[in-house]
Amino acid sequence: MSKYKLFLLRHGEGAWNKENRFCSWVDQKLSENGVVEAQECGRLLKEQGYQFDRVFTSILSRSIQTAWLVLEAMGQEWVPVTKSWRINERHYGALISLNRAEMALNHGEEQVKLWRRSYDITPPPITESHPYYAEIYNDRRYSTCDVPKEELPKAESLKEVLDRLLPYWNDVIVPVIKSGQTVLISAHGNSCRALLKHLEGISETDIVNVTLPTGVPVLLELDEDLRPVKPRQLLGDQAKIEAAIKKVEDQGKVNAQNK
Repeated sequence: MSKYKLFLLRHGEGAWNKENRFCSWVDQKLSENGVVEAQECGRLLKEQGYQFDRVFTSILSRSIQTAWLVLEAMGQEWVPVTKSWRINERHYGALISLNRAEMALNHGEEQVKLWRRSYDITPPPITESHPYYAEIYNDRRYSTCDVPKEELPKAESLKEVLDRLLPYWNDVIVPVIKSGQTVLISAHGNSCRALLKHLEGISETDIVNVTLPTGVPVLLELDEDLRPVKPRQLLGDQAKIEAAIKKVEDQGKVNAQNK
């Protein structure tokens, strides 16, 4: 029997999503299309009668901006929003800013799929010579974390994303859900996938094939122990959602013009 509803949302399309680059911890705003996605998501949730009591985001602008736009479209701007680095996108290390399709051409589609989607393979770490190293680690937002800046990751597997997300989930988000509040987590593709793996008991092999498109809300209905009582629901036009999933899956493939 369903006792709690939890909503997960991968932020709307970002500028580097559009350019098919690994964005990760580089702070990017939403693209024009991403703004529309977030607004449409909010309108859909409002039409279906959902109301939120609490929203959690990462400390990356695209996650926060998505939450703001969703709440505005729902007429629920007053709902409290709490931010944590532990909800951040996966840290892609040295791959940050690289184009996925070009990498597929240079390293092969299978290697890129392993870097992007596998559970326990960590990409090469970012180093101080990386063009975005200083921009990330000199950013004031990372001095607000609950760990020293020097202990923040330099690269992560999906397993490591789950490892840093779970303490926040268990200590902060779970008590809010169990108090009866309806929660929206406006996050990122990999932080959402990591949480889905935990909640749904997805195997390390099967998580590779779990794809979440931008701007599509995922509804989880949970029992009193926060176990799903039915399969996750991606809300919205199912044909559009399937097309969006295929678009995400194709990002790591060699473009026709590159062949």
